[in-house]
Amino acid sequence: MKIPEFLKKGDKVAIVCPASYIKGDIDLAVTVLTEWGLEVEVGETVTSQFHQFAGTDALRAADLQKALDDPSIKAVFAARGGYGTVRIIDHINFNRFRKHPKWVIGFSDITVLHSHIHHRFNIPTIHGQMPKSFEDSSKDALESLKRALFGQKMDFTYSQTDYPNRSGNGSGQLIGGNLAILQSILSSKSDGKYDGKVLFIEDVGESHYNIDRMLWTLKRAKKLDKLAGLIVGGFTSLKDSDPAFGQRFEDIIMDKVRAYDFPVAFGYPAGHIENNHSLIMGKNIKLRVKNEETSLKYLD
Repeated sequence: MKIPEFLKKGDKVAIVCPASYIKGDIDLAVTVLTEWGLEVEVGETVTSQFHQFAGTDALRAADLQKALDDPSIKAVFAARGGYGTVRIIDHINFNRFRKHPKWVIGFSDITVLHSHIHHRFNIPTIHGQMPKSFEDSSKDALESLKRALFGQKMDFTYSQTDYPNRSGNGSGQLIGGNLAILQSILSSKSDGKYDGKVLFIEDVGESHYNIDRMLWTLKRAKKLDKLAGLIVGGFTSLKDSDPAFGQRFEDIIMDKVRAYDFPVAFGYPAGHIENNHSLIMGKNIKLRVKNEETSLKYLD
């Protein structure tokens, strides 16, 4: 595993927009990153729009490529998610990035990049707040992002009582991200093996029946059979059907993995929520799950 260099004050970072266009601005994020001692370079896509996208596919690919290749850039932030990264991923040349990796940061639609990078090149990335989401972010979420970027301790313990966990211990590479994106890239070059790994999932705005369908897709594709653990993050702004589907999302998830014996942790504070706590995807972790308490320890 080739781990990108952690940031230090004076480093330059880039903000690009590989998916949907930005409504408003990212001035707050630029201010925060500058206060962290970083020099911020804003890509052309941040202020571009082509229908629902932050510029044409060609522009978004070129902007991301430039940031990945520029040796003066030490980290690349996706300004927001939405939709569009899958449209450009096959046009990105990762040769320079593989030799000189740098941190790539984002969540939601950016799951395409996370999965592609650590499954194909074994380089970790950061699942965390994006510049557009700085506006609504909790202080703790931004602090966790800063710790991840600057190489500070990322071990984390939390408690939740909303739904019973399945207790146990598991160790493996942390993978995953947005459930809809994971399902959409199955059997593509951006997909990878799940066996022996700890899977994190989150989603937003989905119907209960669609969560059920996506999880059945993963299950039938044998993605869930041999996990080392499952971490369930935020499933927010969900919609039910009429008549109702009849299960809460936790029940839908648990039904798909009930036959297995790996630990399952619910309520992890990450996803489309204010307290979107950063995760270093692609790194090895030890997961300890009790009925109400969960802890993650990074192993390397």
